[in-house]
This record gives sequence, structure tokens and C-alpha cells, in this order.
Amino acid sequence: MHEAQLKVMRHWQRVDEPMAYVRRAMVNERTSRWRRIGLRELLPGILPDRPRSDEADAVVERDELLAALQRLPARMRAVLVLRYWEDLSEVDIAAELGCSVGTVKSQAARGLARLRDVLGPPSVKRPTATDKLMGERA
Repeated sequence: MHEAQLKVMRHWQRVDEPMAYVRRAMVNERTSRWRRIGLRELLPGILPDRPRSDEADAVVERDELLAALQRLPARMRAVLVLRYWEDLSEVDIAAELGCSVGTVKSQAARGLARLRDVLGPPSVKRPTATDKLMGERA
């Protein structure tokens, strides 16, 4: 927006309706910026590990994760939830749970290892919700 205001200042003496001129210059500047941005392809910073076929698969995966979390001890589960769902830092988690930062780190590492054991590696193709439905009908 500052660029538009600077451009307007150059022509200020010749403008009949200064406020309308400023508004139009700002709109034109924003439109030009969006056009420049729109010309290049925008890619996300993180690509998904595996493609999602539909929302039912996401629900199934979430249920599996919640069931696996229930199998963990309470403190380990609390550390993982606070760290990865609530996005708290290790220091904040330690203060919340009344333990040391080292305990938080070790509980998180052990908890993730247990979840990996329970859920299996992501490269293993687990049956999707669609696969399960098709299997029941056949």
C-alpha cells in the first residue's frame, strides 16, 4: 500500500478528488500484486506422506491413533497430546505436568516409539475404509 501512496504523492497537485484517487491507486496496486503472485505456482512446504482417497480414511486413521494413544501410560499420553496436538514447547509441558524437561523429552521419544510399534510403519498399506466396505460386500 505504501507504493501506491508514494505514486499518488507525485501527482497530488494535479488530482481533483485526492481521496478517490488514493483509493483507486491502492486497489490497483493490490490487484497487480495478486496477479503477480497468481502467475507462479504455489506449493506447500510439506508434502503428505501418503495420498488421501477420502475423508473416511482420515477418520479411520484418527480412530486408530486414538486407540493406540489409549494404550499408553497417562503421563506419556499427556506429553504426546500436549506436544503434538496442543503444540506446546517442552518447557511449557514440563511446567504443566510438574516434571523436568528431560522427562518430557524421554516420555515423548518413548511414546512415539511405542506408537510406531503399535501402528506400524507408514509405508505398509493398511486397508482403507473403502477397502473394508468392498470386502464386506464381496
